[in-house]
Amino acid sequence: MKIAFVGKGGSGKTTLSALFARHLASTGAQVVAVDADINQHLGVALGLGEREAAAVPALGAHLPRAKEYLRGDNPLIADAADMVKTTPAGRGSRLLRVTGGGDPFHADWSVPVAPNLRLLASGPFAEEDLGVACYHSKTGAVELYLNHLVDVENEYVVVDMTAGADCFASGLFTRFDLTFLVAEPTVRGTGVHQQYRDYADGYDVALAVVGNKVTGPEDVDFLRERIGADPLACFGTSRYVRAAEQGRVEPLDLLEPEHREVLRTMARAAEARPKGPEDWARFQDQAVQFHLRNARAWADRATGVDLAAHVDPEFVHGPHALSAVSA
Repeated sequence: MKIAFVGKGGSGKTTLSALFARHLASTGAQVVAVDADINQHLGVALGLGEREAAAVPALGAHLPRAKEYLRGDNPLIADAADMVKTTPAGRGSRLLRVTGGGDPFHADWSVPVAPNLRLLASGPFAEEDLGVACYHSKTGAVELYLNHLVDVENEYVVVDMTAGADCFASGLFTRFDLTFLVAEPTVRGTGVHQQYRDYADGYDVALAVVGNKVTGPEDVDFLRERIGADPLACFGTSRYVRAAEQGRVEPLDLLEPEHREVLRTMARAAEARPKGPEDWARFQDQAVQFHLRNARAWADRATGVDLAAHVDPEFVHGPHALSAVSA
């Protein structure tokens, strides 16, 4: 399962994505947490020290090698340098597994943070980026990773996304089986939900609202009125979370029982999402759709290549394609 956490800046999406990733790993699932936020705080939220978190390799700094690896023996891509963030997988491409298997994403660029749990990071702005680059140059590596990832039962990728609706600048918002939108019971907090819902309309994006910083029934009523439905679950005031925000990440079994139940509710919602051949077909179709859109808008000019030629109409994504992974 590929899971995204989105929401307004300061809504608590990094905190909840870290708790959710740790909860899944504690159940025996294999989990890769991905920090794709411009503010790189997921590592610390997962329990790494600040120096350890800062030392996690930045995917955005390894794009050339990432592209060369993912291209594999794909005959439609003559030069890996011509791959862009939306490039879909095809026959001959190297596909990725949550459990790794020697690929550089998991072997070289991820770090273990707990049993069954590893961390990848898109990376912060470098000094040379300031004033000349947008953050999409970093999250592009995450989109390529997701486009080439095959997840099976009991495997999860949990992505802490940039705040607001920034992921709509590419097809990244369609790369997930379920998106949790973390909403505070405020006008601004629920405004992101309305924006996200409107932008995602028509793309079959599964969206579930998780209330955060909810103090009582009035807050729940406010969320219900603003989002037009009951939130999936609500996270309230937490001594455990406050301790974590002060740098003391305690064992997960010390989390308040009502908040452990929120995590279980979220996990059940993820497990209930379908993952059949038609879902993989839609995943690939959307990858192709946004790749062609990006090609026409800017990427053909930027690369000097007709990037539509990179689309393999015969490729069928999903677990059955793993046998075709290049050695």
